[in-house]
Amino acid sequence: MSKKIIFVSHCLLNTASKVLKFSGDQMIKEDDVRKNFLLKAIENDIHIVQLPCPEFNIYGPLRWGHVKNQFNNTFFRKRCMEMLEPLIEQVHGYMECGDLFEIAGIIGINGSPSCGVDYTCIGDWCGEISSRENLEDVLNSIKVSNEKGVMIEVLMEMLEREGLELKIAGLDKENPKVIFDLIGVEYIGD
Repeated sequence: MSKKIIFVSHCLLNTASKVLKFSGDQMIKEDDVRKNFLLKAIENDIHIVQLPCPEFNIYGPLRWGHVKNQFNNTFFRKRCMEMLEPLIEQVHGYMECGDLFEIAGIIGINGSPSCGVDYTCIGDWCGEISSRENLEDVLNSIKVSNEKGVMIEVLMEMLEREGLELKIAGLDKENPKVIFDLIGVEYIGD
């Protein structure tokens, strides 16, 4: 019997890497889904591989929140490729031993400018904040967009280049069933 493996966004295992948030209800809801998923994965002997967190690795723990527009550049994409290269090698390694391992897929974090799968945040968020006369307009420009985060885009490009096909789903506190389906475990919500 093969061992099932799931690759997950860094903050699924390490929430200390996330941008500090100050709205408790949404954090609690996402954390409940995350904990429930991890518990089910462990109970079902699913092995978990943690993706790197480019935001933490580049900006550290005290960073401000960003939008995809800020990361969608040559420099950030190159750093993502560098961080993801060992992951691509691991995928190859597991797939070469297909009788021993089954890769269930990859789980990102919807809403993230790096790891969003179904949606991310975009906006006119740049420049010096203290001297902006139109700061309220800038804040109001931030919105959710049905596109992938930059690191997930880079990861998908790398997988395609290597001829590797993996399912990818996003952790979504409003639709948690998707990530449970990916590992083949029934989701029993509250």
